[in-house]
Amino acid sequence: MVQVRDELVEAHSWGDEARARALVSRLGEQPRKARALLEAMLQDPDAQVRQAAVFGLGELGGAASVRRLEQQLALEEARGDYDGASVAEEITLALGRIDEHGARASLVRRLERLVAGKPDASDVNMVASALWRRRHPDLLPAIRRSLERLASPAPGCLRGLLILLEKTPEELSAWACDSSVSLEDKTGVLALLKEALPEAWVASLPAFISAANALNESDLGPRSDAEYYCDRLFSLLLGHHERVLSVFSEALRSELRDVARRVIVATAPNGSVRAASLLQFIGQPEDVAFLEAHRPAEPILAEVFEKAARGLRGLQKERPSEPQ
Repeated sequence: MVQVRDELVEAHSWGDEARARALVSRLGEQPRKARALLEAMLQDPDAQVRQAAVFGLGELGGAASVRRLEQQLALEEARGDYDGASVAEEITLALGRIDEHGARASLVRRLERLVAGKPDASDVNMVASALWRRRHPDLLPAIRRSLERLASPAPGCLRGLLILLEKTPEELSAWACDSSVSLEDKTGVLALLKEALPEAWVASLPAFISAANALNESDLGPRSDAEYYCDRLFSLLLGHHERVLSVFSEALRSELRDVARRVIVATAPNGSVRAASLLQFIGQPEDVAFLEAHRPAEPILAEVFEKAARGLRGLQKERPSEPQ
C-alpha cells in the first residue's frame, strides 16, 4: 500500500492520469484499506500528496468520498494560501467526476461561497465546468442567483452554463448564428462543450463554425476576441475529433478549413497552433506547403506546424485516389 501510495503521488504530480487511475484501481481491490490510506494522505502537509489523495477519492466515487472531499474543501479554503487553492481546484475537478447528487450540491455550495467574496474568474469558471459535467435543470436557480451576485461582467463559463441549461440544442444553434450575441458568451459555451459534449449538442457545432466563418479577417488578430473564439472552437473540435469531424459534411469541413487558414494568416508570425493541428485532419494536399510557408520561427511552435504537415502527408496517402 505504501508503494502504491508513492507511485500514485508521482503519477499524479506528472499529470499521468492513465497510470494514476490504474493505481487507484489496484487500491480499490482492498476498499477499506484504500479509503483509509487516501484519507490519511489528506492530512499530509505536502500539497502534492493531498492532491493525489483527492484524485484517488474522486476515482473511488460514492457518497462517502463526496462527504470527505467537501470536508477537505472547507479546510483547504481556510488555508488561504497557494497550496490550499491548488488542492481546492483538485477537489472541484474530483467532484465533477463523481456521479452523485451530493457532488452537484457540494459544487453549488462551493460556487455560492466564491461569489460571496471577490473570486478569481478562473475559480468560478472551473466550478462552472464541473457543474456542466453534473448538469441538471435543478441547477438553474442557483446559477441565476450566482450571476446576479457577481459584478458585471461575470466569468464567461458561468454565463455559458446558464445558456446551455436554458436552451435546447436547436435553440443553441440559432443562438450561435445570431450576430448580436457577444463572442465572449459564445466562447464560454464552447469552453464548456469541450469539457463535456453530449451527443445531442453535436448538431449545434455547425452553427458555431458558421459564426467563425462570418468573422472578418481584420477581426482575427492575435489576442482578439475573435481569435480567442476560434481558438476555443478549434480546441473543442480537436478534443472530440474522432466523434465530430468524421460526421461533418465535405462542405462543412471545407468551411472549417477556410477558417483555420485565415486564422493562421491573421495571427502570423506566431500563427495558431490549434488551427495548424486542425488542418492535419481536414486539410487538402496544398495545405502542406501552406503550413510550411507559415511555420513560426519559435522552435516549439514550429514543431506543431511541422507535425501537422507530416500528419497531413500521411493522411493524404491513406485517402483513396480520385477516380480518373
